[in-house]
Amino acid sequence: MIVRTTEEITGTERDVADGHWRSKRIVLGGDGVGFSFHETTIEAGSVNEFHYANHIEAVWLVEGTGTLLNRETGETHPLAPGTMYLLNGHERHTVTADTQMRMLCVFNPPVVGTEVHDENGVYPLVAVPQPTGKHAEEALEETAAS
Repeated sequence: MIVRTTEEITGTERDVADGHWRSKRIVLGGDGVGFSFHETTIEAGSVNEFHYANHIEAVWLVEGTGTLLNRETGETHPLAPGTMYLLNGHERHTVTADTQMRMLCVFNPPVVGTEVHDENGVYPLVAVPQPTGKHAEEALEETAAS
């Protein structure tokens, strides 16, 4: 079992900021569970271009308002608390934050924690290290038992 708080992640290598967003990376590839889980905050008034060419991302907005633009189709979608969007086609997209937005994000394959967006808004695909520590030992034991 893994238990973490955003408070204990704040200010560590799992707390990554770039431009107008900040990502607290709660679960990473090294945790060995097959996905990563982040709390992301986007600054009010900012316009952010993203493209996850190597990852599928699911986003659930829990605070704030804004707009999602699918740059491939031109479609726009309002964003408000309770909205979920899934980038299952690696869509190039723009998130415009009317107010500060806080969202919970899941990535598959998982990120390892060192990624930042390149000049095209893409996270590179980084090899996931083998899990270490107590959780890794438990995962290996469970795999051997099945």
